[in-house]
Amino acid sequence: MHNPPDASGVRSQRTWLQKLLAFLKRYWFLYLLVLPGFVFMIVFNYGPMYGIQLAFKDYHANLGIWGSPWVGLEHFREMIADANFWRAAKNTLIINGYNIVFKTTFTIFLALMLNELRLKKVKSCVQTAAYLPYFLSWVIFAGLVQVFLEYPSSSGSSGGVINQVITFFGGEPINFLTRPDLFRAIVVISNIIKNAGYGTIVYLASMSTINPALYEAAKMDGSNRLQMMLHITIPAILPTIVILLILDLSSLFSANFDQIYNLYNNYVLSTGDVLSTYIYRISLGGGTSFELSTAINLVLQVLGLIVVLITNKFVSKLDIMGIF
Repeated sequence: MHNPPDASGVRSQRTWLQKLLAFLKRYWFLYLLVLPGFVFMIVFNYGPMYGIQLAFKDYHANLGIWGSPWVGLEHFREMIADANFWRAAKNTLIINGYNIVFKTTFTIFLALMLNELRLKKVKSCVQTAAYLPYFLSWVIFAGLVQVFLEYPSSSGSSGGVINQVITFFGGEPINFLTRPDLFRAIVVISNIIKNAGYGTIVYLASMSTINPALYEAAKMDGSNRLQMMLHITIPAILPTIVILLILDLSSLFSANFDQIYNLYNNYVLSTGDVLSTYIYRISLGGGTSFELSTAINLVLQVLGLIVVLITNKFVSKLDIMGIF
């Protein structure tokens, strides 16, 4: 004998649906504006996620993704046993760790210095010089880096600007781009130069929301510019610093492919080969290990999510607003 349906439950469900339809009818134009972006996200972000199953299959082109046989965790075991994977993982963590520490520090310092400038023309010139590299693609910017660091050739070329300065002061020219011990430093410095401008825009926008009355009150109390910076400006932009830091940590396991690919070569693979270039090399860059590259990407994305969740939880314990 079946129990009759709960009338109160059906009534509340109908009431909820009516409220939803009324809300959609009231704000239909706003939802219409959101619809193209929502469809784009579904098609291009969530749609391709069906390819994740490649990590658990032995892919055959004639069978397709759905028809290929399952192999379980075979590709993950292959990943763990691959020495090149661990070398790339080590390089990725070192380069991204340096990037996060030095780029974050330099960007905050640059934003604070720009905020202290009172000469508008000088401030505009410095801002333009700092922002311009961000709008160049890595193909162009990497070409500029190579020109600046060019090694003198046997055909009589004097090399790039850096080597010209070194030889001017009596030193020996350095072949920067073939030195494994120097490659990571080149990557980090070039990344700071290119991307620091974007970070300063965000920090300066955050500084513009600070109440000027706080500075006036501190000035009346005898505080100097350094004290006001330490006790007013930095605490005020701390939430912005934390959010940008969490976003940087989300890509801790995925180094900038465009930058590394356009700068590295066979001489610097020991310190310059990162996970993104390694994945490209074993799949689209000549290899056919699409299953292994999918497995590695899946692991990296999960690790990135875990790092974000842990970092966000940690900053929440410090009573600082995170990203959610």
